[in-house]
Amino acid sequence: MKSKNISFQKRLARERRHLHIRNRVSGTAERPRLVVFRSLNNIYGQVIDDKTGNTLVSFSTLSKELASDTKLKKTEQSFETGRKLGELALAKGITKVTFDRGGYLYHGRVKALAEGARKAGLEF
Repeated sequence: MKSKNISFQKRLARERRHLHIRNRVSGTAERPRLVVFRSLNNIYGQVIDDKTGNTLVSFSTLSKELASDTKLKKTEQSFETGRKLGELALAKGITKVTFDRGGYLYHGRVKALAEGARKAGLEF
C-alpha cells in the first residue's frame, strides 16, 4: 500500500510544481506555449494559445509516423517527437514558443523533446 501512496505523492508534487510554473508561463498568439506531458511509455507535446484556449499543434509518440519506429529508445523517440512537432508548428507559421516543462525536471526525455523542437527551427 505504501507504493501507491508514494506515487500519489509524487504526482501531487509534480502538479504543484506545474501550477507554480503556469503562474509565470503563458502562451499568446504571437508566442504560444509548448507544453510537455510524459508518461511511463510515451511523451506528448502540444503548442497551445492560452488566450483563446486552443491547441494549435500536437504530436506524440503514439502518432502513426512514430508508432512504426519501435526500435528507437524512449529518449530518441522524444527527440523525434520534438522535431516533428517543430516541423508542424513551422508549417502553421509558429516560430517562437514558450517552453513549459510541465513540472518535470529538464533532463532526459523532456530535454530531448526540447532539443528536437529547436533543431526543427523553433525558438525558445
